[in-house]
Amino acid sequence: MAMTLRARDIMSAGVQCVGAHQTLLDAAKMMRDMNVGCLPICGDNNRLMGLITDRDIVVQCCAEGIDPATVQAGSLDGALHWIDAEAGANEVLETMETHQIKRLPVIDVKGGHQLVGMITEANLAKNLSDEQIAEFASRVYAGAS
Repeated sequence: MAMTLRARDIMSAGVQCVGAHQTLLDAAKMMRDMNVGCLPICGDNNRLMGLITDRDIVVQCCAEGIDPATVQAGSLDGALHWIDAEAGANEVLETMETHQIKRLPVIDVKGGHQLVGMITEANLAKNLSDEQIAEFASRVYAGAS
């Protein structure tokens, strides 16, 4: 069954972006209010530019003594990996395993290249087989240091 699932079937929809020009304080408040640990960063054209995590804010800003109200979210964007909404579950797993990532933005390529959702570990746990989840965990966490 899981083999026929697409990224669109696995993802959580209704993802909100933090604007690239918004501050890290804004991002932190959004994360708190939405009870999430990660937000997509979108540019002025409303296109995905990157992801920011609560850990990014703490490690790259707060721990350095920098006021999060003075740093734009877009300044923390880094390598960005995403998946087409029509991609199969195996491609989702392969992308997340290859890049050792725990969150994957979902883009509707045919629908104007818009961000339509996010796939997290919780989404995988709800939608994939125990074997697939075990393989994901071993491949993503085995190389983590």
